[in-house]
Amino acid sequence: MLMVRQTCGMSSLFEPPEPSAAEKRAGAPLAARMRPATLAEYVGQQHLLHEGAPLRVAIESGRPHSMILHGPPGTGKTTLARIVAASADAVFEELSAVQAGRPEVRAVIERAEGRRRTGRRTVFFLDEIHRFNKAQQDALLPAVEEGLVTLIGATTENPSYEVNGALLSRARVYELRELSDDDVRTLLRRAIERRELGLVQVDDEAVELLTARAAGDARTALGALERAAMTAPESRVTVEHAGEALAGRILHYDRAGDNHYDTISAWIKATRGSDPDASLYYLAVMLEGGEDPRFIARRMVILASEDVGNADPQALVVATSTAAAVELVGLPEGAHALAQCAVYLALAPKSNAAYKALGRAREFVRRNGAARPPAALRSGGRGEGYDYPHDRPGHVSPQELLPESVAGTRFWQPTATERALGERHERIRRARGKQP
Repeated sequence: MLMVRQTCGMSSLFEPPEPSAAEKRAGAPLAARMRPATLAEYVGQQHLLHEGAPLRVAIESGRPHSMILHGPPGTGKTTLARIVAASADAVFEELSAVQAGRPEVRAVIERAEGRRRTGRRTVFFLDEIHRFNKAQQDALLPAVEEGLVTLIGATTENPSYEVNGALLSRARVYELRELSDDDVRTLLRRAIERRELGLVQVDDEAVELLTARAAGDARTALGALERAAMTAPESRVTVEHAGEALAGRILHYDRAGDNHYDTISAWIKATRGSDPDASLYYLAVMLEGGEDPRFIARRMVILASEDVGNADPQALVVATSTAAAVELVGLPEGAHALAQCAVYLALAPKSNAAYKALGRAREFVRRNGAARPPAALRSGGRGEGYDYPHDRPGHVSPQELLPESVAGTRFWQPTATERALGERHERIRRARGKQP
């Protein structure tokens, strides 16, 4: 099997020779040295790789298809891509969307064209594919559609939002999960048993601490084990050495996985529940975890309308101003605006009346269809008979403004926190001759 990692250069008749195993291992981090080469060695993701599973069948048959691997860091996306290429006896091309652009992608495609003329296939692994914009992703479409390359995109972000639909329709999405403690423990013990750390001994308590603190990230666990082994005196890693190697890793936060969605959900519920301390806590978790502040600001804008609404219309002004401030100054200073907004939203009176009213109106339209507006309200000079409210005392007209089949239906039901607005509504209805 020939697997070549190429990141630049023009296509040529011959592929560079495969590095020897010793060359691959020399100087490589423990996580890279422990990377499985076969499906039998692969740890985790049994929901995708059990007997008869489509991905396993594709690998074992040597007939890979384009795919998007979506999951947290350290769960084996790159390793799985390499195994896919090896099983198909394909050349493995790897780029990171953080550093590569359209010229690098074109170079990969040119090399793939040259290989196809000699009967070789190409697996193109694009790490962090979500970093490519729509135009960059579109540039991949012809090569994927024609089967020139088998694309394997890896992302920690939700591909439904970050990968364009045309590309998604040509690839299958597989969601990788955080490794279990048993999976991480297996990898750590495998490294120890294979003498990847030399003659260093590792206490069981150290293995358990590394397992627990890795939070399903194999790369983190193996990296910490290697650091501990390099600094441990007397060639023995104790739980104290493992703890020191993990120093600084006080938070596991994946911007695309369950932590991402669980934490923003907790922030929303805490803020909706009018608890500023809880709101600030979850805000701090997100900021310390490296969450995109623009994402937080967008959720604040949504909450301002959905949960505060007209109980305090100023909340939307504060939230949109916060979003603008974050765009203007970024982090770290933008965190001050986020904190100010979090406290304001938490303490603001709450109402979801507008949000629920729109839901009722949309459901009504889905069920009954869209009736034509009354003739007097239509545009294009057809609005003859329109009663201009500003010509009326109090700027209120009794004219019916809903279609005849909808007249009398009420969607908006103000809450107690919108009492003043509700009372104003009733005064207007009486002035228009409507029943209370």
